[in-house]
Amino acid sequence: MNPKPKIIISGGGTGGHIFPAIAIADAIKEKQPDAEILFVGARGKMEMEKVPKAGYPIEGLWISGFHRQLTLRNLLFPLKLLSSLLKSWSIISRFRPDVVVGVGGFASGPLLEVATRRGIPSLIQEQNSYAGVTNRLLAKKVDKVCVAYPGMERFFPEEKIILAGNPVRKALQESLVSREEGARYFGLDPERPILLVFGGSLGARSINQAMASNVAALKERPEVQMLWQYGQLYEEQFGQCETAHLPNVKAQPFIDRMDLAYAMADVIICRSGALAISELYFAGKPAIFIPSPNVAEDHQTMNAMALVDAGAAWVVRDDEARELAIVKALELLNDKNARTQLSENIRKLAMPDAAARIAGEVLSLAQTNAKRR
Repeated sequence: MNPKPKIIISGGGTGGHIFPAIAIADAIKEKQPDAEILFVGARGKMEMEKVPKAGYPIEGLWISGFHRQLTLRNLLFPLKLLSSLLKSWSIISRFRPDVVVGVGGFASGPLLEVATRRGIPSLIQEQNSYAGVTNRLLAKKVDKVCVAYPGMERFFPEEKIILAGNPVRKALQESLVSREEGARYFGLDPERPILLVFGGSLGARSINQAMASNVAALKERPEVQMLWQYGQLYEEQFGQCETAHLPNVKAQPFIDRMDLAYAMADVIICRSGALAISELYFAGKPAIFIPSPNVAEDHQTMNAMALVDAGAAWVVRDDEARELAIVKALELLNDKNARTQLSENIRKLAMPDAAARIAGEVLSLAQTNAKRR
């Protein structure tokens, strides 16, 4: 094993990029505790807070996405890109990594571009079933591409692909909490049906509208309990609506213990980002996905349909969520056979060793580089 390999992990912007990146870093440390890991993210994005909390150093680039609509912010994009390329060159010169890992997001582009130009071994991890533009461009230059879905040859060179799955936080993978513990924590009755509804930490407008506009249907089913995370962005708009004050609804801006929430849920309504899907593989719960339409290349719809095709989830379009999401959820709560089938099928898709497999590939590249030096 390479003595003290030096590794840069770049990317971020959302939890879907950051938490898998941290899981990979933790797995590298498990395999080789003396590995030196540096994160590179985008200034002002959530990785600048989450990564140090996980115990890793991080440096920020002045970079953001290119907006498809004409906007003044696009005028700054060339300047930000040049600044990020220069800073990436400086970071790599100073840190001298054996391998560079990109997990997607704004910062991974400039960092991987510089690393590959300098001949440093590199690997990217694509979480979604529809590859992002940055990763598609980088795939021609990097050594390995770790993916979470089969059939990714349409985006990446086949010889570079490793089907590894998406890394999931160990606390969720190894969670042994019971339905009773989860229900007790949130003040719910484990003997009654429980619906978990969430749209990410900031919230999802269409999911919240579905809850707010179906107050009559929810009143008709007082035995069905709901834990609803409406998100910090929507606290003022939905935190005071009638649905939020129903006796069978627990409404809050944020859920701090997702392991307990998953454990107690009978049915889940959520977005179909890579992170949520990967966590649901391990939770093994029936889910109704409402893909966000506000993401690049509509990749959440692709993610959701991959599960629908495997008989592992239901999907409701975002523009139909208000009318159909709650109706479908109540229908699924009434159909024990459908719930059992969905649970069995989604569990089959889990790859529990994803982080360890990716970490092994990273350390293998680092070892090759060390021998070459």
